[in-house]
Order: sequence, then structure tokens, then C-alpha cells
Amino acid sequence: MPALGEKVRRLLEAKDLGDITTELCDFSLKEQNATAEAQGVQPSSASDFMPILGQTVTYIVACVLINEHDELLMIEEAKQSCAGKWYLPAGRMERGESITEAAAREVFEETGLNAEITTLLAVEAAGGSWFRFVLTGRITGGRLKTPADADAESIQARWVLNPQEMPLRANDILNIIDIGRAYHKGARKRGAMESASEPLWHGSILPTRFPHRRNYLRVLAVARKRSSNSMNILISEKNAHHFPTVELHPNRSLHSTLRKFMIEIFGAELPQHKPHGLLSVEHCASEGENTDGICLNLLVAFRPPIEQISLIGKCIWQELAAPLDERLGRIVSSKQSSIPLNVVR
Repeated sequence: MPALGEKVRRLLEAKDLGDITTELCDFSLKEQNATAEAQGVQPSSASDFMPILGQTVTYIVACVLINEHDELLMIEEAKQSCAGKWYLPAGRMERGESITEAAAREVFEETGLNAEITTLLAVEAAGGSWFRFVLTGRITGGRLKTPADADAESIQARWVLNPQEMPLRANDILNIIDIGRAYHKGARKRGAMESASEPLWHGSILPTRFPHRRNYLRVLAVARKRSSNSMNILISEKNAHHFPTVELHPNRSLHSTLRKFMIEIFGAELPQHKPHGLLSVEHCASEGENTDGICLNLLVAFRPPIEQISLIGKCIWQELAAPLDERLGRIVSSKQSSIPLNVVR
């Protein structure tokens, strides 16, 4: 397949593939519901579910911003339910916004500072209809909000060295703060070791602005061939050659959706595999269309060689040529080279 290398390269560079994903979806909600009914299970979601921001899906942005003194930008909450508690600049995305636009807006509204968003740090999901996009960046201007500037968004903002010494609104931010601090430390090392062949951390990965009518999980599954030690990519042959794609079930965890999809491809005896992390996220609010779909591009690494992996779905393994073979191999061997996908609650 001549286009394989280019498609892999685009994913590794956090660019969209331009696929019409509705036509290249291997396991739609309709098909998932039919499978459930065949097993005597009543479907918990309508087959025609559409992701509509503020109605059927919730997208949250949260920003981990760190200065040169390793201090974290935090805000004192103004809402009556959590007044006086501290948190990261965060909030719900609004209709028509991109993920980065929402993040920059929340930072400005809650801290008074202007931020240039540089990369995703993590994506968290509860079920298949609630997502929190964690981002970082750099401050480019503005004036830090003081109690004299208090409004409905926040009371004040402050640079904090140890957030655990503050009365927090919730402890759920501690993990993503750790990710942010580790990323910034790794980025400084990366800058000092630009000639290193293996990146210590992923580079800047911003959400790709590409519209989707549904919510999808696109899987870049990799395994090595024992006879040649070559890296192979799983390709679906349904309709046209593409990376296997499943529609996210709004009432199931992403892990559950992925597992059921893997069973469709490999059978009930799943070979040992591990979700490595996200290579990119695709989202764009479509003008004139009442939908806010996303596509999560997930790297999944299989431990057994492909000679030991049976396929029952319409999929084949395709060998990847150098130098993409080596590049993808370095990513698989480094825990920090992709975006963590955390399933919460």
C-alpha cells in the first residue's frame, strides 16, 4: 500500500488524514448495538447518537502553566460551591471553539494573562461523552488577576510553588500537574540535547482542526515480525485500506470500547497488547452542522510477534519501511513520547 508511510508520518506529525471516517468506521454504534442484542444485552445508547457540545457531550479544557521558577499558575475559585478553593485555569468548551481557543480563553478569563498554547499534555475520559483536554503553553502578556479584579470567573490568580499546600477544589488535578512539570523538565533537557537520536519527551502536539460528525477512536496498532524484526502496522480492508477505527460508545469507558473492538478483529483470545498513548486529537466545530465530533488517534503496541497473532476481522499486517520503522520503534519504547489517555471515574 503506497500511502501507508505517508499516513503514518502524518499521524506522527499530529496531522489529520483527511479520511471520511463515517465511511471508514469498522465498528459503528449501530454495529455495536447489533452485537450486544445478539448476546441478549439491551443497547444503552441510540445508534444515531450525535456528539453535540453542551447537550450530549462535555469537553473540558485545563491548563498546566509553569514559569521559569517552576511555579504553577493557579486560580482561586469564585463559585459559591467552591469559593476560596484553588484550582487550575479550566472550564467547559463553548460551541464553535477549537480546543486551543477554549484553553486560551479560560486562562485569560480566570487569570488575566494571555497564553500561547503549545501542546496537549493528556486527555482524560469518563465514559465516551466526557473529555478533559489538558494543555500547556507560555504566558505572552496580560496582568495577573488580583482580589480587586474579582469577578464571576475567579477571585484571583497566583503563581504557586507547591499546590498541595493550597486548599484545593479537588485533588484530581495533582496527577496532571505532575505530568505538566515532568513535561517541562523533559522539554528543557530536550532543548539541551537536540542531537539526541531518541526524544526524551514528545514535541508540540496541538489538536488538529478537522471536523468529525461522530466520536471515533482510530487505532495505530503495531507489532514486530519475528523473521525480519520489521515493524508492522495493522490495516483494515473494509471499504478501503485504512487504520482500524471504532465509534466511541457514549455510555462505555474507552477501555471497554477498545476491548470490544479488538475482539471483533482478533477474537476472544486477545493477544497481549497495551495502549501506548495518543498520537494526536482531531476536532473542529463545523459551521452550519450541529455536531462536535472528535477523533482520538491511539497507538497500541502488541507484544507477541505477528506470526503468533490470529486475525478474524477484515485486517492485514503491513510492513513499515525505514526510517519510519525506527522512528515508530523509538516512540513505542519511550513512555513519554505520546499523550497519556487516562480513563477516569
